[in-house]
Amino acid sequence: MGAETVDLLVIGGGMAGLSAAARVAAEGGTVVLVEKAERTGGSARFAGFVWTAPTLEELRRVNPDGDPELAGALVDGFADGVTWIRSLGVDCRPPVPVLGFGRGHQVDTNHYLDTCERLIRDRGQEMLTATRTRSLVTENGGVKGADCLLPDGSTRRIEATWTLLATGGFQGDPTLRAEHIHPQATDIGLRANPHSRGAGLTLGRAVGAAFGEKDAGFYGHLMPAGVSLADPARFVDLALYYSEHALLFDTTGERFVDETVGDHLTTMALLERPEARGLLVADARVHREWISASYVEGIPGVDKFQLCHRAGARCAVADSLEDFASMPEEWGYPGAGIRDRIEEFNATTAAGGTTRPGRLLDHRPLDEPPYYVIEAAPAITFTFGGLLIDAGTHALSAGSGGRAPVPGLLAAGADAGGLYRRAYAGGLAPALVFGLAAARTALTETPAAVGH
Repeated sequence: MGAETVDLLVIGGGMAGLSAAARVAAEGGTVVLVEKAERTGGSARFAGFVWTAPTLEELRRVNPDGDPELAGALVDGFADGVTWIRSLGVDCRPPVPVLGFGRGHQVDTNHYLDTCERLIRDRGQEMLTATRTRSLVTENGGVKGADCLLPDGSTRRIEATWTLLATGGFQGDPTLRAEHIHPQATDIGLRANPHSRGAGLTLGRAVGAAFGEKDAGFYGHLMPAGVSLADPARFVDLALYYSEHALLFDTTGERFVDETVGDHLTTMALLERPEARGLLVADARVHREWISASYVEGIPGVDKFQLCHRAGARCAVADSLEDFASMPEEWGYPGAGIRDRIEEFNATTAAGGTTRPGRLLDHRPLDEPPYYVIEAAPAITFTFGGLLIDAGTHALSAGSGGRAPVPGLLAAGADAGGLYRRAYAGGLAPALVFGLAAARTALTETPAAVGH
């Protein structure tokens, strides 16, 4: 390692990578950030809430199969993350409830990302965009930086004491989705930037880092089937969050999941059903209270049914349940059967009985016509499976002798796995918290001391 060795090389310029690089720069450390897109920010530019569960107990309740050490680190580090955002002069609104169990803040995310980038440059540190990482540099079993391909086609070796993988997961790669999520995930919609295609996963595994369990799942939402998501404005506008208060039927005409536990969980369940598509049915009450109302405090409500209709989605308004029997054959659903299932659901809930599948939260019948029907399909935002890390974001090895840190290698954001397993409690918050944790590791530890 020569005189040009930096404290931290960050590969990926999204929420986790920019947070880590800016924190190192702010503390007087040396850092180089490499981003393969022409602009930093990644999918974080499409999000606006930094939130998670308020306590470890609550996070463990909603995410019982996730790594408890990482869960504790997320909850413990959340307040410091919010303080860091505000210290940069970025608007971070007062806390509000999120998803019924969470607590978080609306943030001007683009202002935050741009402020981090400006801080890095103002402190004389380097940012390389439109630059790809070809391979990690190793020496004596440890990572010492990376060889990068610059926009002009030349190669540059960047030597670093620590290297952070923060490329955003693998949701942009259909083959990896099929391998690590579900065979039907090949063709699902992408409600994220197209650049996160598993580069961090490939780089980390090439130097011995361990990949977490393949069925960890993903975060996404139900979207209208067959509608293009090329315009990022549709990621939120067309997301069918209200499914938590509706009924979802697969192509066999059956309910298969408790919709009330969360649209993001229903999305994972629908991926595994025949053809990975289903009919989302709501009544006038759900339309009034949820489809056209504000989903999260501080975000204005819009009529998502009308937005989906204008976008060309397969949707309809039924004046009565009898209209379901006249469902067009080309839709591929047993309309009369769905009508019968809704009638059974309404009779059971009206009598105070238990439906199958059950309903943890909204137990009210759907008995106020008209009925609003949209064909829904799963769309992915980011992956839960990734490189295994500890609370200090050290990437852990895949060796048979037990998990030990890969010297010099860190991972954060969606490149890191283990935090969530088929559950979700925020995406920006883990990227922020573990990005800052990576900075702390880079500023206070030496790779030779790790694991000894």
